[in-house]
Amino acid sequence: MTITIAHILGPGGAGKSTIGALLSTNFGTPVIDLDTYFIEKFGDISSFIETYGYIVYARKNVLNYRAIVEETLDPTIVVLSSGFMTYPSNLDAGYSELVEEILSNPLSVLLLPSFETEECVALIVHRQLQRSYLDCDREKEEARIRQRLPVFMGFQCKRFLSSASPAELAIEVGGFMTANKRFKSFASLTGTG
Repeated sequence: MTITIAHILGPGGAGKSTIGALLSTNFGTPVIDLDTYFIEKFGDISSFIETYGYIVYARKNVLNYRAIVEETLDPTIVVLSSGFMTYPSNLDAGYSELVEEILSNPLSVLLLPSFETEECVALIVHRQLQRSYLDCDREKEEARIRQRLPVFMGFQCKRFLSSASPAELAIEVGGFMTANKRFKSFASLTGTG
């Protein structure tokens, strides 16, 4: 994996897609949202999962990610799907190594609306229930975030609170990325390198 691929990780409702879009606008760097990429190739995610199952979806999503990394021009920011980093470790032969590569990338950032568990769960559930395109209920959404949150909390990458305004958060995340000397091509695009 090339060092000029940056990643935005986090649970659903953490603000990943919003911040990715703002980074693209503010810095002119390509941003690929893995959910959007999946939808363009296979259609509605919920319908796909209902038809083929979650594991088939997860495998396709990992294949999509690998294709993006192989085909994309540098520098690029990839917004990962909410569950991407929490798939079963035996999903495929290289999935665990892929997760480790993403987490060890100095340009991987984690967005969470709070670093306190109960507050984070409440905010994520509230945000997800506001999304009319999602077919979810409070109990299922809360169970999902409670299962995934310990995994996210264990990540050792740079963390940002997504409770700030999206514009402010995009500036913080963009500043973090452009300050990294190993991502010089990104910084040169923004005039900060």
